[in-house]
Amino acid sequence: MKKRLTQFVSWVDFSIHQRERRNRETPVPGYHVHRCELKDFHKAAYLGDTRTVQELLSRKKNVDSRDRKNRTALHLACASGQSSVVALLVQWKCDLNARDEESKTALIKAVQCQKEMCVTILLKQGADPNLEDNCQNTALHYAVLAEETSIAAELLRCNANIEAINKDKFTPFLVAIRENKEEMVKFLIDSGANVHAIDKLERSALMLAVFHDSPDTVKLLLQKQVNASSRDLHGMSAERYAFRNGFKHLYQLIIDYRDGNIPATPPQSSDLGQSSAKKSLSSSHTGAENIQEK
Repeated sequence: MKKRLTQFVSWVDFSIHQRERRNRETPVPGYHVHRCELKDFHKAAYLGDTRTVQELLSRKKNVDSRDRKNRTALHLACASGQSSVVALLVQWKCDLNARDEESKTALIKAVQCQKEMCVTILLKQGADPNLEDNCQNTALHYAVLAEETSIAAELLRCNANIEAINKDKFTPFLVAIRENKEEMVKFLIDSGANVHAIDKLERSALMLAVFHDSPDTVKLLLQKQVNASSRDLHGMSAERYAFRNGFKHLYQLIIDYRDGNIPATPPQSSDLGQSSAKKSLSSSHTGAENIQEK
């Protein structure tokens, strides 16, 4: 009976883990919009019909009116990349920091949907880049997820907090590590991100990089002299994760680092691959795998 229960728990853990990976691999950044559910003003904003938007505003239409999902015309225009409509709504003094039903601002939606021109307009007009959504993610978190370094740079120039933490205490840098976005990792390090940040389970960037079998990132972190001996809430270190997951190349990197010997060239990819060798727990958190020794 005990054996069956253990097998069941393992199956549930694996199933949840797989589902979370699928969710991250196929994100849906925009709104699910059925045109029939939008009234004329919001539909025109979403479709980029500047003339109709202007006409309705001239008839005293409230520029910040909401649809059924608490979205403003600015939200919808940003999600669909209608920069001319965004500029028009700004001229009519719309609320730049209005939130939808998920507490996302129009800036967050523009970033999430990779609409850089809309992002530029909003930031120039003073939209707040540090407002959080229901998951406490900021626009910079979403720029990292979209791997948009140019948008991230623009946010940082407008005083976006590079150390903002979401509900799982993931900074944008830790999100980049978790999502294995090496270009963004390098960009954030060059921009001054704290390489010693830890999440709510006290997992370091190095532990996350090891878990995701990211040798170049592991090497980069070691060159930044991160603490390779730190342990998370489960008492695990990056070295132990590398050993238990069978990532011999990463294990050797960490051993070499302890001995003061960092190889000058990136190591070869794992001979075991990024496969089911990874041991993980299920997570109730957004997009964050829990790593635990079984």
